[in-house]
Amino acid sequence: MRVVVGADEALPVARDALETLRALGAECALIGPLAGAELEWAEIAAAAGRRVADGRADWGVVLCWSGTGVAIAANKIPGIRAALCTDAETARLARKYNHANVLALSMRLTSSPVAGEIIRAFASEPFGDEDFDVRNVVVVDGLEGEGARH
Repeated sequence: MRVVVGADEALPVARDALETLRALGAECALIGPLAGAELEWAEIAAAAGRRVADGRADWGVVLCWSGTGVAIAANKIPGIRAALCTDAETARLARKYNHANVLALSMRLTSSPVAGEIIRAFASEPFGDEDFDVRNVVVVDGLEGEGARH
């Protein structure tokens, strides 16, 4: 599994999230301070989203202080469905029902143990293939660029 990981600060929760991914056997590409580069959260989330969208990564994890900014920025990349998750069940459902391909985490709110639980749930849940799951994902994908047309 190839995972892109980006955070705007190399705080303990971000480093521990990276270690959780590596323990799961993930091959991790790093963006931002985790990679020794000073970038803003919007640049980090966009770069992570691009890597997932173009197939260089299977999915991504992005972190900022609230988690909201990186989720919004990642979702601007066509093909990205980023979900801000605060617990493992929400992460599991984001994968199953929403086909989320980027996990956003808050470094303010999420402890390292909880981040590990969230990441493990996200990593282990496949996309749902029930008709209602797929129908809704198709509708959401069709919304991309709609705002630019109005």
